[in-house]
Amino acid sequence: MGLRVLKFGGTSVGDVNKIKNVSKRLMEAVNNGDEVVAVVSAMGKTTDELVGLSKGITSKPSPRELDMLLTTGEQVTTALLSMALNEEGYDAISLTGWQAGIKTETFHGNARILDIDASRMNQHLAEGKIVIVAGFQGLTDTSDIATLGRGGSDTTAVAIAAALKADRCEIYTDVDGVYTTDPRYVKGARKLSTISYDEMLELANLGAGVLHPRAVEFAKNYNILLEVRSSFTNEPGTLIEEVVSMEQNLVVRGLAFESNVTKITISGLPNELTTLPSLFSSLASNGINVDVIIQSTGEKNTTSISFSIETASLELTLDVLRRIKVKLPYEHIYHESDLAKVSIVGSGMISNPGVAAQMFEVLAEHGIEMKMVSTSEIKVSTIVPEEKMIYAIESLHDKFQLDERTPVNQM
Repeated sequence: MGLRVLKFGGTSVGDVNKIKNVSKRLMEAVNNGDEVVAVVSAMGKTTDELVGLSKGITSKPSPRELDMLLTTGEQVTTALLSMALNEEGYDAISLTGWQAGIKTETFHGNARILDIDASRMNQHLAEGKIVIVAGFQGLTDTSDIATLGRGGSDTTAVAIAAALKADRCEIYTDVDGVYTTDPRYVKGARKLSTISYDEMLELANLGAGVLHPRAVEFAKNYNILLEVRSSFTNEPGTLIEEVVSMEQNLVVRGLAFESNVTKITISGLPNELTTLPSLFSSLASNGINVDVIIQSTGEKNTTSISFSIETASLELTLDVLRRIKVKLPYEHIYHESDLAKVSIVGSGMISNPGVAAQMFEVLAEHGIEMKMVSTSEIKVSTIVPEEKMIYAIESLHDKFQLDERTPVNQM
């Protein structure tokens, strides 16, 4: 017996029959003696459809009004799921994000949760009710509705688990756990029974789409036991926790990759202390996310800076760089697209020197050019040609013996 927060994504509640299946899972939890809070996303592609409707009106909708529109998707799911439970004789109540006490920044489209007043949810739980909360949304201090951005329902669920001091938070999705890499691209990818918060956070930041980084951050900060499970089976999923209890001998535990990367190189910049702060603050103030960064000193007291961005931000980045040339003179801008980022992740790297060298050797042996490199204690990332991305992942997956056919005790 305990308090469980269960989150169900869009594919898990994609139609009425799937919503009924979710209600059965919640009923089973209640029958086992658990208190239950469910956090749900919008049904299937509802959010995309709502965005499409807005585009039929205007190409530049007000961020506030877009949030008003998009949050209706989750509200539909909460009401239908509550109805399904009521129909089976279970006492359930649906709540919007703001009714659940979720308070956010005054920032539309990608707000962060600031606080949760859990008093209403606690009251309903004390009354024996199943509480159904709309994910992805909250209320600002000006009483406006704000959305939490991509992966917002995951974040909602973990934040609620922290506020309620839940025993565990379970993320139900269309995959049955966290894999060594994306099994849709690498046939030998293996499901991990456990993974640490830090490893999962790196994988999430590097492009693994199973969990949103912000949700993992919440889980780590509040020590929430997190499990990723399938909505469609009863098989155990992957536990995300502080200390990994199994498979400790895996030096590399996962691989991540991202396509649509562009490399920007700016040459002939003044080699001064203010150059980097000026350059990257200008990019950040325009909402441009910069990833891998390399600096090299040239002749005549100049420097060159290379960095990677999402290709979708290329035109905006070039526009910003042209505008700042007056205060930050440079000689040339070069850009190269059709690139990808490939990363290896594992806490075992800390005590096993030479892992990066092994990665570079494998890529070189397979003729894969490495254009940029970034490292941390538990990850190594490199920028490679996009056409070689999957080949690189397959080669590294094999090198570090992550194949599902490889016995763990032989690592």
